[in-house]
Amino acid sequence: MPSFAGPGSAESCTPTGAALLTTLATSWGPQPAMAVDVIGVGAGGRDPQTHANVVRIFVGDPAGPDTRPLLIETNIDDLDPRVWPSVISTLLAAGASDAWLTPILMKKGRPAHTLSVLTGRATAEAVRAAIWRHTSSIGVREIPLGKHALDREMVSVDVDGHPIDVKLARHEGEVVNAQPEWDHVARAAVALDRPANDVLADAIAATRALLRG
Repeated sequence: MPSFAGPGSAESCTPTGAALLTTLATSWGPQPAMAVDVIGVGAGGRDPQTHANVVRIFVGDPAGPDTRPLLIETNIDDLDPRVWPSVISTLLAAGASDAWLTPILMKKGRPAHTLSVLTGRATAEAVRAAIWRHTSSIGVREIPLGKHALDREMVSVDVDGHPIDVKLARHEGEVVNAQPEWDHVARAAVALDRPANDVLADAIAATRALLRG
């Protein structure tokens, strides 16, 4: 392991400290470019005249390309409202993970919508191009976001002979949410000639039975 002489005359690293460093460290060198989350500072008991008897530890992430998802937004007050469903579909097809509208009131009292699109960095350019092409927007704002997501999985339950997919969300292994896919519920309701709400209730009950099972 690399070493160098310091300004003092006494030891600067105990045998225990050396053992920890050589066991836990994976590489040696100058401090890399990093985004620091925590700094730990420890002072020794000696008070040398040549230097401060202090050790610092930096904990963080390597600096690199920003991989946070983007929230892209634009306010639009001059688009035919009948166009919006196709706009949302086009944005999702371009790679957006979600897209939605929020009614707002703009200057001069004009009713409008805020178009909000959640996208990854890799698909951001395609999403912007879709906004330019399919809406009347001439400018967007972008906000990098942090994100937390539960672990998800799909299971299938049976309602009167019709399979219905159910999305399960888990927190630390425990199912905290279970939602049947509505398209499957609606399709089964038509086939069974039953109200969709009844089929939904049966799908939820079947999911609970599956989880208990």
